[in-house]
Amino acid sequence: MELKREVLTSDILDPRNEYRPTPVEVEVRWDPLIGYSSRLVRGGGPLLPASDFDLEAFGRETAERCFFCPPRLEAVTPRFPPELVPEGRIRRGEAVLFPNIQAYSLYSSVSVYSAALHYLPLEKVTAAIVCDNLAAQVDFVSRVRRHDARAAWVSINANHMLPSGSSLFHPHMQGSVDPHPSTVQELLSRVPAERFRDYLDTERRLGERYLGSLGGVEWLAGFAPFGFNELRALVPGVGSPEQLDQERTGALAEGIARALNLYAELGYQSFNLAIQGAPTDGHVLGVRLVCRSNPQPLYRSDVAYFERMHWQAMVDGTPEELAERAGDRFRG
Repeated sequence: MELKREVLTSDILDPRNEYRPTPVEVEVRWDPLIGYSSRLVRGGGPLLPASDFDLEAFGRETAERCFFCPPRLEAVTPRFPPELVPEGRIRRGEAVLFPNIQAYSLYSSVSVYSAALHYLPLEKVTAAIVCDNLAAQVDFVSRVRRHDARAAWVSINANHMLPSGSSLFHPHMQGSVDPHPSTVQELLSRVPAERFRDYLDTERRLGERYLGSLGGVEWLAGFAPFGFNELRALVPGVGSPEQLDQERTGALAEGIARALNLYAELGYQSFNLAIQGAPTDGHVLGVRLVCRSNPQPLYRSDVAYFERMHWQAMVDGTPEELAERAGDRFRG
């Protein structure tokens, strides 16, 4: 498989170099699965600056009116109808899952890691915390798939902290089961099974971005990232989240926890996550995580015209640098 990239170079008269002609570069990369392109930029300041914003203090302030904190969670969050979830809500350990009061799909869920975990910095995320939440979501999407055959497109997602698009501070995941795919799900569903294998074999062989395998879940830094510090996982033999068994759920949770711990080490506290399935033969379940801007009173959004209007990420770090920072943490 060819991993296509091109470095574009032009000259400017740079005042930092006494207005001498100075080359500037941008690298364009194309994703080998669905073909979108990304741009890697160099030479300026960091596009995602560090933040000294006091998240813990903000957490204490927002907890006073949080719907997901006790005792409000039990009193104000909705329940599922008994034909779908007889017990009303799904529980795994301290994780609690319930319907999303603002539906984003035919069947929408929200699952909190714990009602008691209003403030969860990424360095404190553990595999056990993620596993319970993920297992609750797998249970939910499995019930929906048995209940309604029309709803065949499944994803499990997360917005962590307000810059990621979350409207609530309390950390949570969201499940979606719908008759219609998202744009990315539809594009991925068209990828032949052999292309997934070829992509993974190519990255293993090159070794620049391949991070390792945890319980059969293959981790790598995305060649053409969707966003900052993109980490990807592929789960061969699994096509959709409802097919995750207990062992694979635990392995995936372990990898996600290690990814979030890495983001904390890099200086970030906000991220997006998507676990994307498709009801097509040969599809390989995919996971993506990207950093978002750090929470602070005034900050630069990491989504600008390139991302929103051109569907093209603009990032200032390479996947190879991210893979080097990740080290051996994704090796079993």
